[in-house]
Amino acid sequence: MAAFKLDERVQLSIELALTAKNPDLALLERQDIDAKRVGLTGAEIDAARRGWSFDVQTSIVLALAAASDEPDQEKQRERALKAGISQETCSAIEDLVRRRPGASRQKEPPNDPSTPP
Repeated sequence: MAAFKLDERVQLSIELALTAKNPDLALLERQDIDAKRVGLTGAEIDAARRGWSFDVQTSIVLALAAASDEPDQEKQRERALKAGISQETCSAIEDLVRRRPGASRQKEPPNDPSTPP
């Protein structure tokens, strides 16, 4: 299995998931443009905004990102490690979430990634 990479697509998926309920239309439009630029399809954008992905590891990463300030952070980190996502990547995801401007105001937990809508 290839090492999971916290690339621009995954980082943008995290942003989409954590800001999905944000009413700022300019932000949502910018995200759509950025997502298409990095190769996300419309379905992938919609999925990320619901907190899941068609890729299993990315779904697990989205759950970890949503749990970064929640009691289940350790559970999600353990799940990520079992899925082949390194400790360094888990820490980078948690740091990314903490550094987001307005993270505490905009953060919305995604749906359980194992059950797509």
